Amino acid sequence: MTSNSSNGMTRRGVLGAFAATAVTAAPTFANAAGFLRGAGDIRRIRMYSGRTGERIDMIYWIEGKYIKDAVKEVNYFMRDWRTNDTINMDLRTVDIMAAAHNLLDPNEPYMLLSGYRSPKTNAMLRSRSKGVAKNSLHMRGQAADLRLNSRSVTQMAKAAAVCRGGGVGRYSGSNFVHMDCGTVRTWGR
Repeated sequence: MTSNSSNGMTRRGVLGAFAATAVTAAPTFANAAGFLRGAGDIRRIRMYSGRTGERIDMIYWIEGKYIKDAVKEVNYFMRDWRTNDTINMDLRTVDIMAAAHNLLDPNEPYMLLSGYRSPKTNAMLRSRSKGVAKNSLHMRGQAADLRLNSRSVTQMAKAAAVCRGGGVGRYSGSNFVHMDCGTVRTWGR
């Protein structure tokens, strides 16, 4: 697939070069999302859950519009698996996840560790770990914890941070990256 540019560069080549470089002046998320446009303007999310065994691979946005049925499936997939509660996920978070995944260009879907968390689940996790925020963005459907076997935590965090769409937390000891659509910030190792 080639881009519309006259220089003949492929979309994959451009994305690979972009992801491979150390970005010091990161674009805004709007610019990052625009950069990812190829033949047709689409957004796709690919994930699986080790907890439920479910998989999702779908285009959820086409030509400037979210696809209602696809968004419903994303909301259900990202539910609190402990309580089976769902929420309307903030699509800005899904967009950040999709953009970072595209930049990384892996041959695998994300492993979703945590999407929406009910207040009950968040309180239980908080009682077991100091790393769980009392007012976690997970409880608002604005955050996800993700893993890729083929990419390091550092690689994933850099791709998400380039989007400048929210918070990016590196949890190297547990091998996952937190992405949210809150205030732009980074933390962790």
